Parts: sequence; structure tokens; C-alpha cells
Amino acid sequence: MRPELSDYTHLSAGKVREIYEIDEETLLMVVSDRISAFDYILDSEIPDKGRILTAMSVYFFDSIDVPNHLAGPIDDPRIPEEVLGRALVCKKLKMLPFECVARGYLTGSGLKEYKANGTVCGIELPEGLRESSRLPEPIFTPATKAEFGDHDENVPFEAVVEKLGEARATELRDATLSIYSTAAAMAEERGVILADTKFEFGVDENGTLVLADEVLTPDSSRYWPADTYEEGKVQPSFDKQYVRNWLLSSKADWNQKDGTPPPPLPGSVIEATRERYIEAYERISGRKFSDWIGSCV
Repeated sequence: MRPELSDYTHLSAGKVREIYEIDEETLLMVVSDRISAFDYILDSEIPDKGRILTAMSVYFFDSIDVPNHLAGPIDDPRIPEEVLGRALVCKKLKMLPFECVARGYLTGSGLKEYKANGTVCGIELPEGLRESSRLPEPIFTPATKAEFGDHDENVPFEAVVEKLGEARATELRDATLSIYSTAAAMAEERGVILADTKFEFGVDENGTLVLADEVLTPDSSRYWPADTYEEGKVQPSFDKQYVRNWLLSSKADWNQKDGTPPPPLPGSVIEATRERYIEAYERISGRKFSDWIGSCV
């Protein structure tokens, strides 16, 4: 008989994930259907989002040859029935205090900094780059992990060295860029551009660097269709940028700067966002989302 979620100690809640303690060595990571934008958790949820993100993470954990935090199968008997398909049993780790961001294209906060001073996280870039320009080579642009409700802050590589030491900082940078390059090549084969992504790492009891949290999901990554890519303009995407764009449109009637929370999403935006998440998973993994649901029942 499977345990109830209430049998475990609730440790923390993030914008999307809830963490429970199973025992001294393992945790239960539960992914909700919540969606966040502009550092707000929206009132609206995206049906099946938790399952899609979990399926995507498992696909990449299985496909990329690096140590990861998974400690059991997707139907592990320690997972309560109520969260099957959107929960994973994970190893306890000492988490490192940086978001490890890899960028292969210039957009978002990286573009904003580049326009201001020609750099991203202190890395000088060539002149003349525009929205969605492909970078000469992928770059490592770490960020501090913000408290709930605050923004992550981009920092130079030297800040990681100061906090963790040169050896560990270099290991983080090399692992981030290697995993990004592998995943970008996998996505490219499926007609998808992985513009950027962020990882979280922890350290196990042996001091080994371990890939943790979610990985290469539409929440932590920018995925663009390759067949419509055009430098100089904002790209259509398979991630939650669709939600951000709606919130910034006149239809939302919301002023991001006045301190009020975003309005609920209309049904059409909720459904379109769900479809984009499913399309991202199915295109990149080559698997059917319905098969994931069936495997977890």
C-alpha cells in the first residue's frame, strides 16, 4: 500500500515545487501545476504541467550521462498515489547557492545587460548582436538564488569562485556548458533550438557534483522552433514566455510596475500554454505524453 503525502514531513515550498522528507537519505520532490511569471505565482494553474515537467526532467536525466539526484523509478512505491507522475524520489544533497545558466542565444536579461554595456555577467561579447542573435559560443552566466518573491541576480564567474573556490566553480561552469551543448544538439535533431537554460547542482557525501532539481524543462529553458527562427525578433516559444507575453499585452490590462498581482489567465491562454508544454516534451523526447501518464498509473 502506498503512503499518503501527509505521512512525510513537508520541508519547503517553491513557486512550483514542494519538497518532503522521506528519510535521512531521500526526499520527495512534487511538481505542482502552478505557474509563475514576473516573480508572482498566478492564480491560474496549467492542467498536467507538473506531469509534463517531471516527464521532461526524467527524459533528460536518463539521456545525459552525468550524476543526477534520482533515487528511484517513476513508479517508486514510496511515491503517494495522489502525486504519481509528478513526483520523484531524490537523494539528499548539499545544494550549491547558484543558478547555473548557459546561454547560446542573446535574449531576456542577457540582452538587456548587453545593450547597456556590451557584456553578459561580465563576459564581453561582439558588437552588433541583436535580439535572438546566436552567440559565437555558449557562455556560462551564473545567478544568485533569490529568496521567494525576489529576482535572481546575474553575477560574474568571479563571484562563484569567491564563494566556492576556483576548482568547484570551474567544475560548475564546465558541467553547465557541457550539459547545455549535449541537450542543444539533442533538441536540434528534433527541429528545436535550446536558446538558454538553467541548472541547479548539489554535492553528495563523497563531494561529487550532482545535477538536481528540474532539468531542461519549458520552465527552466527557452525552446524555440528552428524552422521559424529569425535573428532580430522575439521568437515564438514552447515555454511560459507565452504567458508572459499575454500578461504584458493590452488584453491583460495589467501594469507590471504598480505592485498589483497579475490577473487570472483566460481559458484560451491556459489551454494554449498546456499545448505548448506538451508539444515541447513530445517533439524533443520523441515520446507521447499519454504514454507517460499510462506508465505512472
